[in-house]
Amino acid sequence: MNDIANDTDTGVPALLRNVPSSVDFKKLRKRLLRQAREAISDFGMLPAEASQEKRPKWLVCLSGGKDSYTLLAVLIELKWRGLLPVDLLACNLDQAQPGFPADVLPRFFEENGIEHLIIREDTYSIVTDKIPENRTYCSLCSRLRRGILYRVAREQGCEAIVLGHHREDILETFFMNLFHGGRLASMPPKLINDEGDLLVLRPLAYAAESDIAKFSARMEFPIIPCNLCGSQDGLQREEVKRMLQGWEKQTPGRLGVMARALAHTRPSHLMDRSIYDFVNLRPADGAGDAQGGEAEEPCGASLAMTAKLFAAE
Repeated sequence: MNDIANDTDTGVPALLRNVPSSVDFKKLRKRLLRQAREAISDFGMLPAEASQEKRPKWLVCLSGGKDSYTLLAVLIELKWRGLLPVDLLACNLDQAQPGFPADVLPRFFEENGIEHLIIREDTYSIVTDKIPENRTYCSLCSRLRRGILYRVAREQGCEAIVLGHHREDILETFFMNLFHGGRLASMPPKLINDEGDLLVLRPLAYAAESDIAKFSARMEFPIIPCNLCGSQDGLQREEVKRMLQGWEKQTPGRLGVMARALAHTRPSHLMDRSIYDFVNLRPADGAGDAQGGEAEEPCGASLAMTAKLFAAE
């Protein structure tokens, strides 16, 4: 992969012209690019017929946080390198929060020559009217925001909305569902909306939050904090985040192993009768039942030995 740190060629996107030139940053940037390419490929985020001549259009959602800035930068670089035949349209939804710095993202887009939309919808008033004070706003706020983004994507002829959720977001959602929802579910890297006309994509699904934080800081993105509600620190998700961070600190690489587990399920070794036919499971003649048998699996200790590998990626 060619270095772009000091490239002043007018063909280089403005966002990439002054990236840090240190060896560590180059490795970090390339790691994020590789992980995004793998996620896009693994989950078929691009249609088979996509090409430079026949490009789908993606609505890339920007909140002003580190994750969405990093997502946009990664997608722009992949597109510039000819590795992502997609038209990108950046979009920020201004939800009319008091004190929201409405000038930050438009200036960022314009300075970097990024095609964009700014949509202003007063969801703040709706949320604060419907939800009692000191209660969590996130659920209603998220539903309202998603509905608006779906509408904008349709109006702009986009095939997908693209979000900046990363590995830790996916793991946190898994444990939220496990602890509080009584189900094994998380954020999939790719899903289709209820209406069946739009995809929701998460190309940073393999990326570690720590890598994104380092990348964002080194790129000096103008971060806009989320301060809609004053109860954020007490959210159940924050508790799960602290739990995961504690596990990672105690055993570096554990989050990578856990994320790998989400892609290696064995329905015959769980308890969901809707996805595995336990009722009709019977011994087979001869060699036994290979499908539901006790296939040898690596023990937890051997899996933990891969921790350093995952942590270093």
